[in-house]
Amino acid sequence: MTKASKIPRRYAGLLMGLLMALSMGLIMSFVVTVINLGLRGDFLVKWMIAYAGSLPIGLPTALLVTPIVKSIVDRMTE
Repeated sequence: MTKASKIPRRYAGLLMGLLMALSMGLIMSFVVTVINLGLRGDFLVKWMIAYAGSLPIGLPTALLVTPIVKSIVDRMTE
């Protein structure tokens, strides 16, 4: 990645929260969908519906919680 295409460091916390929300939401919705429905013919559709439904909760939560957790970790570590 060239320097011109990088995101400014001041957005690192926001980017961290965004990527965490997207990846955790994807993984968690997959697991819960498998538990609830099993691997069946319409699994992919059901999984994507569950993922889309989880994002309105997961994204703002991750964006709010990430700086708090970072602050706690910073105080707990040297």
